[in-house]
Amino acid sequence: MKMRAVLAFIALVSAQPGFAQTDPKPGPPAGRPLEAGTAGWSITVGVAPVLSPAWQGSRDMALAIFPDLRINYKDVIFASIPDGLGWNVVNQDGWKAGPLAKLRFGRDEERGGSPFLITGGSDALRGLGDVDAAVEVGGFVEKRAGPWRGRIEVRRGFGGHDGVVADGSVAYQARRGRTIINVGPRATLASREYIETYFGIDAVQSQRSGLRPYSASGGLLSYGVGGTVIRPLSRRSAVTLFTGLDQLGQNAGDSPLVRERGRRTQFTLGLGYGFRFNL
Repeated sequence: MKMRAVLAFIALVSAQPGFAQTDPKPGPPAGRPLEAGTAGWSITVGVAPVLSPAWQGSRDMALAIFPDLRINYKDVIFASIPDGLGWNVVNQDGWKAGPLAKLRFGRDEERGGSPFLITGGSDALRGLGDVDAAVEVGGFVEKRAGPWRGRIEVRRGFGGHDGVVADGSVAYQARRGRTIINVGPRATLASREYIETYFGIDAVQSQRSGLRPYSASGGLLSYGVGGTVIRPLSRRSAVTLFTGLDQLGQNAGDSPLVRERGRRTQFTLGLGYGFRFNL
């Protein structure tokens, strides 16, 4: 019951675009499409249609429409996906660091899609069983230097998986009039427990799915590049176009699930609209 309560709370404050299974990245990425409020709380609400693989490693695409909710207290507390629920304990001289929690949606063997699925999906997971949603708790360090931003996150899962995930990214920001463009490389490392949960195949799953058994090890989960184009419409509203192209690492990509029913190259495209209220 305690875990369900935690999942429900984080889902409430951070329900916005993300992979149904593994990756929060496809939502409108971290950034400031709207001017940050300086006095008290701000809430941004909106919507974002996202075209992405039905599950990480899938060759089937799915279209989902996500509610977009972001909550901020000045530049101290933030809540959203992919940003998660976090606290900027350190916030000076271009450095930010603090604790962080993120929600990772579960994986449904019947559809493989997100809870906000509109069309598409996949039946390639049948026989592998469902994977519950997970809360990932850890911390982050971020450094801004001119137009560059580097960020590292390390999180440990509770619920759907009990592995460790580490995300690293570098982004370059450019402005063209009112338009803000962000682009840069990213990579994710994961422990054996994590990769085994989503890409491993035990004897029972092998018998039910027809895929040969596979025991995964930890290492590079994925690497790729992501970008956003943010166009403010006013001081309180903005439109964000976001996309990403990622490649699964060897440990995940060698799974029979991916080799026989999926593909290692993953593409995501989405468009978000948000409107900010100051409290």
